[in-house]
Amino acid sequence: MIPNGYLMFEDENFIESSVAKLNALRKSGQFCDVRLQVCGHEMLAHRAVLACCSPYLFEIFNSDSDSHGISHVKFDDLNPEAVEVLLNYAYTAQLKADKELVKDVYSAAKKLKMERVKQVCGDYLLSKMDVQSCISYRNFASCMGDSRLLNKIDGYIQEHLLQISEQEEFLKLPRLKLEVMLEDNVGLPSNGKLYTKVINWVQRSIWENGDSLEDLMEEVQTLYYSADHKLLDGNLLDGQAEVYGSDDDHIQFVQKKPPRENDHKQISSSSSGSPSPNATVQSPKHEWKIIASERTSSNTYLCLAVLDGVLCVIFLHGRNSPQSSPTSTPRLLKSLSFEPQPSDTVEKPMSPMQYARSGLGTAELDGKLIAAGGYNREECLRTVECYDPQKDTWTFLAPMRTPRARFQMAVLMGQLYVVGGSNGHSDDLSCGEMYEPEIDDWTPVPELRTNRCNAGVCALNGKLYIVGGSDPYGQKGLKNCDVFDPVTKSWTSCAPLNIRRHQSAVCELGGYLYIIGGAESWNCLNSVERYNPENNTWTLIAPMNVARRGAGVAVRDGRLFVGGGFDGSHAVSCVEMYDPAKNEWRMMASMTTPRSNAGITTVANTIYAVGGFDGNEFLNTVEVYNPESNEWSPYTKISKF
Repeated sequence: MIPNGYLMFEDENFIESSVAKLNALRKSGQFCDVRLQVCGHEMLAHRAVLACCSPYLFEIFNSDSDSHGISHVKFDDLNPEAVEVLLNYAYTAQLKADKELVKDVYSAAKKLKMERVKQVCGDYLLSKMDVQSCISYRNFASCMGDSRLLNKIDGYIQEHLLQISEQEEFLKLPRLKLEVMLEDNVGLPSNGKLYTKVINWVQRSIWENGDSLEDLMEEVQTLYYSADHKLLDGNLLDGQAEVYGSDDDHIQFVQKKPPRENDHKQISSSSSGSPSPNATVQSPKHEWKIIASERTSSNTYLCLAVLDGVLCVIFLHGRNSPQSSPTSTPRLLKSLSFEPQPSDTVEKPMSPMQYARSGLGTAELDGKLIAAGGYNREECLRTVECYDPQKDTWTFLAPMRTPRARFQMAVLMGQLYVVGGSNGHSDDLSCGEMYEPEIDDWTPVPELRTNRCNAGVCALNGKLYIVGGSDPYGQKGLKNCDVFDPVTKSWTSCAPLNIRRHQSAVCELGGYLYIIGGAESWNCLNSVERYNPENNTWTLIAPMNVARRGAGVAVRDGRLFVGGGFDGSHAVSCVEMYDPAKNEWRMMASMTTPRSNAGITTVANTIYAVGGFDGNEFLNTVEVYNPESNEWSPYTKISKF
């Protein structure tokens, strides 16, 4: 066709033909202007082609002063066959590698900063992973520093720990064997809390007592767990014990032998001359992490962990102590077995969401936890996930029509409502939508009277309220409060707030609407307001102990629980509870992870915290609150049958 007098023609075969010719030129060495030397092997290529697919080589070529000559690039740590695979990919867009070569291709792609190839190779490795190979795959991912790959492998290990524990690779791992003596009528704490205490004990053994991890693994370590929740070293010797306290975790470390020679060197270089019991312990560069654990019987645990950067196994067994207090060295039973024992239930980390989400909407619907939208470092999400607490599984619901973050979600008349927020391109949205469980689909609802981002949303007396938020032109908070009537399908205004707010937590309790904290501009607030729909008024009530924005709120037993958020300098994990009868706030146990812009929701009278941002990473993890023990835990108990 010749529209407007111009000749228009598209050759569908041009690109494929040109790519094939370019690759033929490379293989014949024609017009090549770069020479790669890989472990003694020489490869010719074209600088422009390689610069287009490798940011690493682009930087080298861009800084090459002799841009008209032949560039020489040398690699002494890559597999020549893997580099050849990448060259073919650069010229043909086709990645072909034998399965034995995939790890080397990944390593070469990492060096050349070819992120797409890295991801494809990582996904291939995941598809081939099984219980026999997952430990070696994890070692590889750790060596490569690939957090995405590590998280997926760790998720697999969490699901299959007992099967993995029978494999040869697992049996070769270094082992830390612990026996914990228990006072009468004292049981081991929950799985997550227990390993927090164990890791702290190992850290203090290494950093303050001068032990090495290898020393600790040489023999069974006897510990003592007292009725006041303190973990003590079991080998107490009169006159040689020095107790180190930690009020936060109720952990004590007891020094059981004099410092070693190399410890004197460390102490002498210290300005204080000797370690202080209350000194802050500096974290090492190496990683400390629980990957997966199983409670294999009432007093026996199996765990795969990273201790001081070392992948190892922890076997832990609790038994009744022969004495009521650790005044003498406990005797270790020779028949003690540290192998997993069968049990009807196991305690495992709660299944994470498929997507990391911050600024998400959460709600309870039909006894399940709904997590919608949010954002991570890459995009604003429209996916919706549903968590079944009985099965500890996440499934997908129909996605929202609009990608959406920095919003809140509410349930009204058995249906989910989302309104406002940001889609990642526009700071503020006026559109909303409603999820109907019967048809698993979202339908639009009338638009808001004004665009609204970071606003609070809540259902009250059969109507939907949207409160506060940020203005379309900046970060200034709004006083606006609007209400939606699902019968007339219209929005009307109601009394404004006393204080401008955005990123506040909003909920209903006892026929009132509460808006908690937030920020006026960037200044975090601890003030709280309560709305009475009977007389259309907002009243300031007792303020929180901690000023915060981006917190979550849940209701349980007639009280408000507010957790996480951002206090103006960092993401926080602290939680506080409001008692409306006393009009006072009280600090409760903190979450295991700092969470800003997370979702906190009550499902079946249980409070869950999900997603958020911890100050470094966007989270897909879940944790649950136990009011009886006043503890948060990332673990759940499931039946094996």
